[in-house]
Amino acid sequence: MIQSMTGFGKASAQLPTKKITVEVKSLNSKNLDLNVRVPQAYREKELPLRNTIALALERGKVDFSLFVEVTAEETTNKINGPIVLAYIEQMKAIIGDSDSTELMKMAVRMPDALKVERHELDESEWKEIQEVIKQALHNIGEFRKSEGSSLEKDFIVRINNIESYMNQIIDLDVERIITVKERLRNNLAELQLNIDENRFEQEIIYYLEKMDITEEKVRLKKHLDYFLETLNGDQANGRKLGFIAQEMGREINTMGSKSNHAEMQKLVVMMKDELEKIKEQVLNVL
Repeated sequence: MIQSMTGFGKASAQLPTKKITVEVKSLNSKNLDLNVRVPQAYREKELPLRNTIALALERGKVDFSLFVEVTAEETTNKINGPIVLAYIEQMKAIIGDSDSTELMKMAVRMPDALKVERHELDESEWKEIQEVIKQALHNIGEFRKSEGSSLEKDFIVRINNIESYMNQIIDLDVERIITVKERLRNNLAELQLNIDENRFEQEIIYYLEKMDITEEKVRLKKHLDYFLETLNGDQANGRKLGFIAQEMGREINTMGSKSNHAEMQKLVVMMKDELEKIKEQVLNVL
């Protein structure tokens, strides 16, 4: 079953003093382009976190965000008492005795008046956060599968359309050969030339061999079947589907250049249109 590279997943959990929210967004990309945003306190976990995301999502332009909202009376900012008192004394020495409250307001705005106390990462807390991350990655995976299911239905419709147009071309091929023979014979008749029927038939066979599209029809049918077979495979493989679509394009282009028949060329154009839509959507497949 194929998966789309486009997806969104979100999960959250309430810890004793914090609310944890994880959001994951992805778009199509040739490789994994991963952007991770986590608070400074969890930076040491960024590398294993990147590995976890890469294993889960494989490919795509991925934006991962971990948000932490403090919901209890917990802060890492502390007033640097000695520094604040030193500022107040310095200001008193400059402006004399003044309102202590105003001096305090001024002092706490000065550099280094607040200090950040770094706490060691709580491993039990991180384990809870990992569960939130796991849920968000699961949610984006389900989103991708849902999008992939829609893509698969669209691919099947378009592959069937191409095969239908190809079968119409096969039906017209017999008529085309008769038409070519008649046109050549009429042209010779207008010239009022005496011709050797055996030689004429040989030349017709040689001419029609150059216009023969049997090999292209066979190869195109195999590519169509292989595309559907790959769609039904156990693993998502967007690159492989892209390569098959390229091969389909080669056969359709060759059929168009050999057809020399107005109705057949119209069908070739319709096949190309369906194939272009397939190529556009294949870019979104994981």
